[in-house]
Formats: sequence, C-alpha cells, structure tokens
Amino acid sequence: MTDRYDDKPFLRFVDAWVLKTIGHLDAATEAYCKAMVPQLEQSFGLKGSWVQIVEQQMKFPADFGAQVRKVWAEGNDRFTAANGRPADPVQFALHFVDRNFARVGTGGKE
Repeated sequence: MTDRYDDKPFLRFVDAWVLKTIGHLDAATEAYCKAMVPQLEQSFGLKGSWVQIVEQQMKFPADFGAQVRKVWAEGNDRFTAANGRPADPVQFALHFVDRNFARVGTGGKE
C-alpha cells in the first residue's frame, strides 16, 4: 500500500486545510503544518501562515472556507440521520479533496 502523500507532498496541506476549516484538525498535524511554513514559503515563493499559503497556492476564493463548512454541516447532518452516528471528518476531508482537487500534486490545481 502506498502512502497518500508519497508523490504528492502538498496534498497533505490541502487535506489539513479542509480539516482545519471544518474544525477537526488534530494538534499534531497542525504543529507539523506550522513547522513546515519556511519550506512552503521557499517552495512556492509565498509568505504567510500555512493556511494562507494553501489558500494562495490553490487560488481559493475568499468565501471557500464557508462553502466547505456548509458542505460538511449538511453532509454530516444527512449522514447522521441515515446512520445514527456522525460522519468521520477525516474521511470527509479526504473524499472532498479527492473529488474536488483530484490532481493536486506538489501544489496548486494541476
């Protein structure tokens, strides 16, 4: 089994961005992303927090976070009603990224 991020290191940050946006990013991943800011800045020639770099590199519109939160909330409500338990936020993030940014590799929308 290959690691999701083997040939797509930037994908880790996009997944983390979605998790942070919906309020479910774990502390260890947050710390990793923060620690990687100098490398992200160097790689992409951008400045800011890791969140800002992802948003700039992916060219997310200003209201994109609100859109993602709405999709999460509505989907989670439907999932909970159908299954009697809340949806897994990590599975949501991975699926959301795969569905909307299938070609994300080392950065940006390819």
